[in-house]
Amino acid sequence: MAVLAESGSNPDVELLYDINGLAKDAPHWFDRVMEFVGEYGLLLALVLLVLWCWWSVRRRGGEDAASSVAALLWAPLAAGIALAVNIPIRGFVERPRPFVEHQGLDVLVSGKTDFSFVSDHATLTMALGVGLFVANRRFGIAGIGLALLEGFCRVYMGVHYPTDVVGGFALGTAVVLLLSPPAMALLTPLLRAVERSPRAGWVVRKRSASGAREGALLPTARTPVESEERDLAA
Repeated sequence: MAVLAESGSNPDVELLYDINGLAKDAPHWFDRVMEFVGEYGLLLALVLLVLWCWWSVRRRGGEDAASSVAALLWAPLAAGIALAVNIPIRGFVERPRPFVEHQGLDVLVSGKTDFSFVSDHATLTMALGVGLFVANRRFGIAGIGLALLEGFCRVYMGVHYPTDVVGGFALGTAVVLLLSPPAMALLTPLLRAVERSPRAGWVVRKRSASGAREGALLPTARTPVESEERDLAA
């Protein structure tokens, strides 16, 4: 299919050279850091952010714990769905990697032989970031910030055009938001059932030392005086 950027006069290509040109001027060690961060580091950071948010939600407990954990579970599920949706998109567009058609790029990662549009990394990280935002605004803002940094890294590394990244951001966001209502309708009852489970309830709500769920209402024990008054009344 058509190549979305074919000449140096294309703003997409110009921005690619501008951002990737930073890699040429940077020290070698900094490029190696950006290579790791852009390929693995930011993905790992987002996964840890999701786990941190889950740990915070289950410690806090409350009546909305099940729905909050359901929203967190939806984040990685939506990211997986977005990656699956991207498979036919990449096959339809068939856009070569930028270093295949443009000379002079400083490519930090070798072995990229698949198509370029849209970026899997941008899709995955933005889906996680927006999914986090649906579950928790504070963690979500941090997640979206990491996703934006991931998009910059992909262009900096010379493996994607800027529009590859923008397309990935749009795809990840669309999957999370459009499918969120039916996903939450299915996941929330499931997590409420898990919350009531004696064995698996810890996934949703932290248990106290006595084994009861924190935040849950416990029956109030009657004092001996109350018990005696109730017996006399009977």
